Amino acid sequence: MISGGLLVIEDETLLGSEISRHYRKAGWEVEWATSQEQARRLLLGQRFEPLLVLTDMNLPDGNALDLMEEVRSQQPFVEWIFLTGYGSVPDSVRALRLGAYEFLEKPCDLERLDMAVASAGRSANAQRRLIDQAQQRHKRYFPQAFVGHSRAAQNVRILLERLTQVPFSALVIGGETGTGKGLVTRILHYAGARAQNPLIELNCAALPRELMESELFGHEAGAFTGAAGRHRGLIEQADGGTLFLDEIGEMPLDLQAKLLKTLEDRKIRRLGGEREFSVDVQIVAASNRDLEKMSKSGEFRSDLYHRLGVFHLTLPALREVKEDLDELIPLLVAEFNAKSGKQVRIIPDEVWEQLRAHDWPGNVRELRNVVERCVLFSEGPVFPSQWLQLPGQIASSPKSAVATMDGLFIPLDGSMNLDDMDRHIIESTLERTGHNTVAAARALGTTRETLRYRIRKYGIKTP
Repeated sequence: MISGGLLVIEDETLLGSEISRHYRKAGWEVEWATSQEQARRLLLGQRFEPLLVLTDMNLPDGNALDLMEEVRSQQPFVEWIFLTGYGSVPDSVRALRLGAYEFLEKPCDLERLDMAVASAGRSANAQRRLIDQAQQRHKRYFPQAFVGHSRAAQNVRILLERLTQVPFSALVIGGETGTGKGLVTRILHYAGARAQNPLIELNCAALPRELMESELFGHEAGAFTGAAGRHRGLIEQADGGTLFLDEIGEMPLDLQAKLLKTLEDRKIRRLGGEREFSVDVQIVAASNRDLEKMSKSGEFRSDLYHRLGVFHLTLPALREVKEDLDELIPLLVAEFNAKSGKQVRIIPDEVWEQLRAHDWPGNVRELRNVVERCVLFSEGPVFPSQWLQLPGQIASSPKSAVATMDGLFIPLDGSMNLDDMDRHIIESTLERTGHNTVAAARALGTTRETLRYRIRKYGIKTP
């Protein structure tokens, strides 16, 4: 594959030869074509990927704008400069609409042409650097990143591989909290055709209804009190890419209806706006609740459920695939070794026994917390068992959280992870308020919706 360089498309032999010679002397790798068909073979057949195409507008076998439009989808980061013997307003407008870098009339001063070529080359190089950096940053998100040799994990990988090769419009991910729904979404986005476009995420349980509508659909200035300026909603920001709606079961029913209309019409209108505009968004919806059951009971719109459910993917709970611990734990140890500069290499048999005996109600998220704590507190190459602090290890928890009338005491010695602390705070507050969620939410300085989400997340039993 030829890479980089300049493609000159010019049917006038003398001019094409002079331009090619001039830019070869300037250090460019130059290919010269005398017709659209020859250029098409270079760009699509031989996969020549130049930084820049310098072309005559009118060629013996057609208009070069048609070639640009054909090639643009496969080589979007190539800059195009057009030369023409006579100015044409429709052609210049079309060239700019297609994203042409420059539109010059013949005869063109060589110094001006050099400036345009140098500037376009810098622009193409900058775009490619950004793309290369993004690819390096996201190269870990591919189907094999969903680790595990269990049959369930293999089935998830097979489906991910197929989904990243097709342009699906919507998908529902099910599974308990902590099973990897966020990871799967990133794999679907960054390993698919939309990888160069935005991935936008929204946790539907984290916002009250009024804020959620504005965040999703955007608003115009003056749409409501405090709307000082225009705000582009998350659906609009995700145009061309993927919108991840986590905990979609918490979305209010009236917003579900509005989301359904957007998905059906592929159009959106900002709050307070007068016009609709088209959007192209791939939706990934996730929930740790049974959306099918919710749709039958009326808690979730059945029409939205069926519209989102083009594909369904259910992630297994860690207790169901404990054989995957053999792959997950060494990978996590290596990850936290690299982050913390530790050298944990040996996992004793007694540690493996305790890890395999635990049911992991928090799934992979809980496993990550446990491994991170143990690696950070390690003092050598051996994985320390005293910091596992799994149920039944009373001796390994030197302190526990204590509630008093005036507040809570929470140890900061590693004996509790963040989720444990969060759960204990919520349980203690609920007990003090007689399990009144409104009063508990007020005491914790949060919304009732957020508190209800966390109660479900931690499986806290309420009367």
